[in-house]
Amino acid sequence: MRQAISSFIFGDSVERKLPERVLRAIHEQQEQGEILIGWVQLALVIFFLALYTIAPKTSEGTPFSPVPYALALYFLFTVMHLFLAYRLELPAWFLMGSVIIDMTLLMVLMWSFHLQYGQPAPFYLKAPTLLYVFIFISIRALRFEPTYVVAAGIAAAIGWTALVGYAIRVMPTEHEVITRDYVLYLTSNRVLIGAEIDKVISILLVTTVLAVALVRARRLLTRSIAAGTAAEDLSRFVSPEIADQITGADRDIQPGDGEVKVASVLFCDIEGFSGISERLSPDRLIQTLNDYFAAMSEVIDRHGGVITQYAGDAMMITFNAAKSDPDHAANALRTAIGIRDTAESRRFGDGVVMRTRVGVNTGELISGAVGTSERLLFTAHGDEVNVAARLEQLNKDYGTYILASQPTVRAAGPEFACQPIGVVPVRGRAAPVTVYTVESGRLALTDGGTDGPVPSLPPSS
Repeated sequence: MRQAISSFIFGDSVERKLPERVLRAIHEQQEQGEILIGWVQLALVIFFLALYTIAPKTSEGTPFSPVPYALALYFLFTVMHLFLAYRLELPAWFLMGSVIIDMTLLMVLMWSFHLQYGQPAPFYLKAPTLLYVFIFISIRALRFEPTYVVAAGIAAAIGWTALVGYAIRVMPTEHEVITRDYVLYLTSNRVLIGAEIDKVISILLVTTVLAVALVRARRLLTRSIAAGTAAEDLSRFVSPEIADQITGADRDIQPGDGEVKVASVLFCDIEGFSGISERLSPDRLIQTLNDYFAAMSEVIDRHGGVITQYAGDAMMITFNAAKSDPDHAANALRTAIGIRDTAESRRFGDGVVMRTRVGVNTGELISGAVGTSERLLFTAHGDEVNVAARLEQLNKDYGTYILASQPTVRAAGPEFACQPIGVVPVRGRAAPVTVYTVESGRLALTDGGTDGPVPSLPPSS
């Protein structure tokens, strides 16, 4: 019951222990908030100084005028506060002391009004300067720590209570100080206890509401930073384009959600990876793979591809699926050539050769989520995806490193040198596939071009 009431008032608490980096991010937000507090205070004191300078004086002829001195003192303290906030991490005792100093300066300034205007002490209880108390309290909310808001509110309530007590005590005994008449209270130097209690209650209520709001906001901030940090970490495991689709969805993504598109799919796989794995120790293998994937990612990013899935040393890359790409077929072939050329010209890790076979296909597929409601994988599905995977494997049979289907070659245009391999029955698919190998540079297609007859070849194993 108590937990339910607490959650209703303050919001859901953060149950698990937060990682150090999340706590550090929250702390940085608080430090930035303290700097913002300093700037707001500086802007306020400059505004009050300017207003005091240009406004007609309401106390002309009085020998005692504490306002400019109080503003000057507050200006110096604010500048020091702001300077220290930029230079170092302010300790809690300094922050608490600054709250008390702020309120003390304000209360002393209001107390001095009866001296400035030559009036009995209850005179200052009518001063509208009391409204500045609420500004001083609310400024402390910028740090997202309710402790300092509560401290400011309590200091203000104690300070005002002390001013009321002083006003009652120092009045000459021959004068009646306390009254129950509201009109008399407003038109004379009398004290209406109920009115002063209302002011103290208002200060405490505003403080309480702000403190509750801050606790709720702080919990929300904590969860938001924790979620944001987790999302940033997890986004490294999926492409930014897929992460944007997931986070930008209007509703929770469910298994089977997807979009049907005409897109291009590229599969690539390292030649002889089993032998490489056997020769290298696990730590060297990971280092070599990381070097390889980093180099290939540069090629893929350059041509707008999206790494949709890793499978050991293999990758599935999509074009026009996770993000729009009207030139997807040509970009897929540019990526295939870039992957092949990079794999042939570079050495990875400690000088390991990692030649790469690539298969590319273009057609209608569905890009979306598969799995269960608790665990999803964002990938591409469809027969055209399977064809691309089979084309990558067919490179073994024909001694090639890039194989592309006829729809890809047609859609890519005349930029690429494509030589027909043949009409190949692909394992797991009834209809055969017309297959081309792709070279760098432009070259006219033989055998009648992409629309001409292509020789039939034996089925793939």
